[in-house]
Amino acid sequence: MAQLGFSAPETEGNARQIALHGRLTIAHVQHIAADLAALSPAGQHLTIDLGALTRIDTAGALLVHRLMQRWQAAGIDVTLAGESADALRLITEVGRLDAPMTLRQRPRSYVVARLERIGKATISAVADAGSFLAFVGQTMIVLVNTLIGRRKFRFNAFIHQCEQIGVNALGIVGLLLFLVGIVVAQQGAVQLRQFGAEIFTVNLIGRATTRELGILLTAIMVAGRSASAFAAQIGSMKLHQEVDAMETIGMSPAEALVIPRVLAMALMLTLIGFFGTFMALLGGGLFVWVSLDMPPITYVQRLQEVIPMSDFVIGTVKAPAFGIVIATMGCYQGFQVHGNAEAVGTRTTRAVVEIDFCRHRSRCVFRRLLLGAGL
Repeated sequence: MAQLGFSAPETEGNARQIALHGRLTIAHVQHIAADLAALSPAGQHLTIDLGALTRIDTAGALLVHRLMQRWQAAGIDVTLAGESADALRLITEVGRLDAPMTLRQRPRSYVVARLERIGKATISAVADAGSFLAFVGQTMIVLVNTLIGRRKFRFNAFIHQCEQIGVNALGIVGLLLFLVGIVVAQQGAVQLRQFGAEIFTVNLIGRATTRELGILLTAIMVAGRSASAFAAQIGSMKLHQEVDAMETIGMSPAEALVIPRVLAMALMLTLIGFFGTFMALLGGGLFVWVSLDMPPITYVQRLQEVIPMSDFVIGTVKAPAFGIVIATMGCYQGFQVHGNAEAVGTRTTRAVVEIDFCRHRSRCVFRRLLLGAGL
């Protein structure tokens, strides 16, 4: 017996019958597909006998379904006969899934494609901005309720975050700012030596580090170190459904995860910013002592003379503002993790990248406020 075949249609009045036999599988359907397609619909009823089939797979089920579909489209009633339960279930499932697929049309031109990408990016940016503002609003509500005592302040979590953010970062922040102080002093001395004004190297070191470089570089280091950690930690909790479990038992994720990190970041960034500024001044003092033969006591006296209180105030005010932005963005990106572990890496990267933009905008705002106050 052949692997697959069918009998010629038998006609009884207005009824016709086709009997398939053998193995109706993907390896054999091509032998009869053309012959079945060549049959012209005729009569009022068609019966497809599957009783002699020894095997049928998805390709065979699709062939039977398409044959039935073509004859039914011609107005002929089609029924199956002798089919097994498995064959009937397979043909039914293939028929259910046999639907046209809408393919995305290619853009008509490069300009249309670019405009489409710009539009999608704009919509995504607006949606992200709205989601972030909603997260900030929710965080502020929980923070106010915590400060006035309506919500529990998790002191142990706060102390733990202070240790992770501040104490464990002292080494890298101190080393970086110490080297930056040396570099600023060296570059400033080289340029000022051309005009015989090396003494003003102290002015450059003092004002640059206390007003901008000290807190700015500290914030960059903390953002790369702690904000990424916030996003990864909360993102992992999202993937393991720990955040959903907290909500199920009535615990607020903002209260337990966000508030301790925001408060700890605001406090510790102020402290380690001051520490980083001190290390930068120390590095600059070491350079001017070795290279310019300026005694340390003279260096300290010059710093007292050239650094106005406004520079110290500006640096101190920006520190907690940067800390709130860094912690909020890191936590927000962690809560946006969905899907798989790849999303954790993506959101961790975005936490650091978007912090740079937010920090720049906050610097502009605070600078305008301070200038308006006469500082």
